[in-house]
Amino acid sequence: MISLDEFINFWEGVGFAKFLRLFWYYFLVEAPRYIIMDFVVLMFYFVNKRLKRKKWAEARRQFFEERPLVSVIIPGKNEGKHIYKLARSLNEQTYKNFELIIVDDGSDDDTPIICKDLQKHGFIDLFLRNDVRGGKASAANLALRYTKGKYIIHFDADCSFNRDAIENVLVPFYYNPKIGAVGGNLEVRNTDESLATTLQTIEYMKSITTGRIVTSHLGIYAIISGAFGAFRKDILDQVNGWDIGPGLDGDITMKIRKKGYKIHFEPTATGLTSVPRNFSILAKQRLRWDKSIVRFRVRKHRDVFLPSESFRLSNFISSGENILFNVILNFHWYLYGLDIIFNYSQMLLYIFLMNQLMYSTSNYLQFFMALTVVEKPRTKLKLLLYIPLMALYNGYFLRIVRTIAHTRELLFRSSYNDPWNPPKSSNQARRLKI
Repeated sequence: MISLDEFINFWEGVGFAKFLRLFWYYFLVEAPRYIIMDFVVLMFYFVNKRLKRKKWAEARRQFFEERPLVSVIIPGKNEGKHIYKLARSLNEQTYKNFELIIVDDGSDDDTPIICKDLQKHGFIDLFLRNDVRGGKASAANLALRYTKGKYIIHFDADCSFNRDAIENVLVPFYYNPKIGAVGGNLEVRNTDESLATTLQTIEYMKSITTGRIVTSHLGIYAIISGAFGAFRKDILDQVNGWDIGPGLDGDITMKIRKKGYKIHFEPTATGLTSVPRNFSILAKQRLRWDKSIVRFRVRKHRDVFLPSESFRLSNFISSGENILFNVILNFHWYLYGLDIIFNYSQMLLYIFLMNQLMYSTSNYLQFFMALTVVEKPRTKLKLLLYIPLMALYNGYFLRIVRTIAHTRELLFRSSYNDPWNPPKSSNQARRLKI
C-alpha cells in the first residue's frame, strides 16, 4: 500500500514535463472540453439569461395569448403499467390546451384495456393501436398523422413531468421563430434504487442538464431525447417524421437542423425518467444508443461534412464534435493506454491513482457546476459521496460499452439486427439505406 507521503514524493520527483507526458490526454482533451468550456459557456448562459429576461417574459405572454393547440404523442409497447401515472401527470399541467394521443405498438400486456378505459373517462383524447408491432418510429408517425396541434410533444410513457413542463418547453418557439424543435430536461426518478441508478443520476446532471445547456448555447445541440421533445408540426411534415431507429432521436434532430432550423434545450422544462436498475441492463441500453452515432452521424448524415448549397458550419461542428469526442478519441484512448502500459509499466499504480485523483476532482467540479442549473440542488448533495466512482463508471465501464457498440456498428452494421426494432422495419431501413 502506498502512503500519502510516498505518493507525493514520487510525483515531486517525476517533474512537470514528464507529468504532462503521462497525462496529456487529460490536459489536451478531457479538461478543455468538459471543464473549461462548460464553465465558460455556463457563465455566458447566466449573463445572457439575465439580459434576456424581458424578451423571455414577452415570449411567454405571446404563447398564452395565442394558446395554440398542442398534440402530445406517446408511442410505446407494453407500457400499460406506466399509463395511469403519465395521464395523471399530464392532467396536472399548467397548460391545458393539448390533445393526448397514445399509440400501442403491438403490446401483449393490458395496455389496450387501460388506454380504452382512460379514453372513455376523458384522460386520453385518442388511442391508436398497431396489431402488429412496427417499431417506435412507425408508432410515432401513426400518431403524427392524426395530430391537430400546431406543436407536437413526444413523450415516453415511463416518464412523469413537472406541472409547468409543457408550458416551459413551448415558450422558446415564441422567443425565436427560427427554433424548430426544443428538447426538455430529464432527471432520474429512481436515484436510490441501486448503485447503477445513483451513478446515472450524476451522469444525467452532467451530460443532459449541463451538457445540453452548453451545446444549445453554442448552437451545436445534437439530440432531442424522445422521452421529452417538442417540435413544430409543419417542420415534422417537411422532414416526413421519424425514420427507423435505433437512434431516431438524434436522427430527427439532424434532419431538422439540415433544414436550417435552430434546436434549443430548455432546462426549466423538466421530466423524470426511470433508468436501468443494474449495470447489465444499462449496458444493453447503451449498446443500442451508442450504435446510433455511427449509423446516423458517420453514415446517413455524412453529407453535413461535404460542400453544398445547404452546407452549414453549425451542423459541421455539431456532428464533428460528436464524432471526434465519442468515436475517434474514444478509440485513440486505447492507444494512449497502450503507450502508458508499454513505456511506463513500473509506474502504473502511481499513474492509476493520480488518474483517479484528477478525474475525481474534475467530476466534483462538473457536479458543482450542475448544481447551479438543476432543480432542487440541495436534494442532490447526498450524491457527493459517489463522485469518486464516476471516474470508473465513465472512464472504463461506459467507455468499454461504447467501444463495443461502435466496433459492431462500423464492422457489421449490427443496429439493423437490434431487437429494439421488428425485423421487417429494420430490413426496410436497410433497403432504403437509412
